[in-house]
Amino acid sequence: MYPTVTQLKIADNYVLQIAFDSGERGELDMTPYLNFGVFTRLKNKDEFEKARLSFDTVEWPCGVDLDPEFVYLKSVKI
Repeated sequence: MYPTVTQLKIADNYVLQIAFDSGERGELDMTPYLNFGVFTRLKNKDEFEKARLSFDTVEWPCGVDLDPEFVYLKSVKI
């Protein structure tokens, strides 16, 4: 089982700053994913900045959400 997201901050350049229930912190650069599937909706900076914490992960009002495992594995731990 992977740690879940407990805090979220939106940084510059499509980066999410994340805190996990394990006490770890990380940054997730979403730039590489913005040209694929539903993630293209997030290219609009205004839409991207609507990211919010929902249950144990990140979601956007436009219907995009991230799997907690993806968030944990793809974020660079800081």
